[in-house]
Amino acid sequence: MRVGILDILTTAARSWAEAAYNLGLTKQYASVTPQAVAVWCRQMGHRTFYAIYYGAGDPKRSLPDDLDVVFIATYTQASALAYALAKLYRREGVLTVIGGPHAKAFPADCLRYFDVVVQECDKPLIVDILKGVYPPGTIVSSGKPLEDLPTVEERMPEIRASAFLFGRRRYAATTVPIVASLGCPYQCDFCIDWNTPYRLLPTERLEADLRYLSRCWPGVMIAYHDPNFAVRFDEVLDVMERVPPGRRNPYLMESSLTILRGERIPRLGATNCAFVAPGVESWEGYSNKAGVGRATGPTKVERVAEHFRRLHEHVPYLQANFMFGLDTDAGDEPVELTKEFMTRTPFVWPVVNIPHPFGGTPLYEQYLEEGRILASMPRTARPCR
Repeated sequence: MRVGILDILTTAARSWAEAAYNLGLTKQYASVTPQAVAVWCRQMGHRTFYAIYYGAGDPKRSLPDDLDVVFIATYTQASALAYALAKLYRREGVLTVIGGPHAKAFPADCLRYFDVVVQECDKPLIVDILKGVYPPGTIVSSGKPLEDLPTVEERMPEIRASAFLFGRRRYAATTVPIVASLGCPYQCDFCIDWNTPYRLLPTERLEADLRYLSRCWPGVMIAYHDPNFAVRFDEVLDVMERVPPGRRNPYLMESSLTILRGERIPRLGATNCAFVAPGVESWEGYSNKAGVGRATGPTKVERVAEHFRRLHEHVPYLQANFMFGLDTDAGDEPVELTKEFMTRTPFVWPVVNIPHPFGGTPLYEQYLEEGRILASMPRTARPCR
């Protein structure tokens, strides 16, 4: 069979500046699972074509014609583009399959456009899809935790296509995606992983990937796509420290301040950690990952700022993720506290997020019960004459 895999990373660029940014950086956001699907299809003997869409050109032309099956991965903000592509492919008689965060959050809506919707994926499930086990109009899931993924070496054709210039040459922004663990021990009500148990993937596979990259691609950046990196910190860092000093690739990751504490912080620098993006969340809520106990307000600002200062002694680039628009946010205090944090930590890049009630999360169920979810788009008022 001729199988296409398309990872949609963004929508069409609206300016030359945005197009340049997408070419340089958005290309590096490619996900691990679509690459794994491509490897599994190739191992089954199918003619496999993998591509990413980063906002340039016609996404349909990134894959060849005459496909038998197309897998599309997307996030919710780009779902309209995925739906449009699905309609085009279905007109041509192609079996359309969608996966990724949007499919997990809104599977019923995806069925309006796609033949098969995948929520949780593994290799046996992909085998069954290609065998035609699931009829059109089916929502499927592996029903069990993902146990393993293809190695970086096995994914190199896909990594070249996504992270290299013209699929051939690495450049300054080239980043290799890796997953060392899945799930999360926390239960944040806005997160689609709120009920996905944390599990560390086989450490011998991680060690093989790190040794391969240090040998074949020294100096290339590694991006850990773990929802919460190194929850089992010592086990993961022990593996990373088996690569000799001086040969360790730089890496970036997202973790919680609760995990990154004490004597663990110097180990980040020793293993060549270049970037950490902890979640500060809100000054009044979601403090379970900030390592400040029940502290809120100015006390939380002081403790978090000091924690970032200690991190900065060993990690050069830091990002703090904030949430605004919560029910607990009132008056000027959230903004003033954030300004105070920024004043104390000029070496930290702040990122502000607005929580969205994605389907399948407790936040969605709460908003639905409270009548805060739109059942349809509101009518546009007629202009005054």
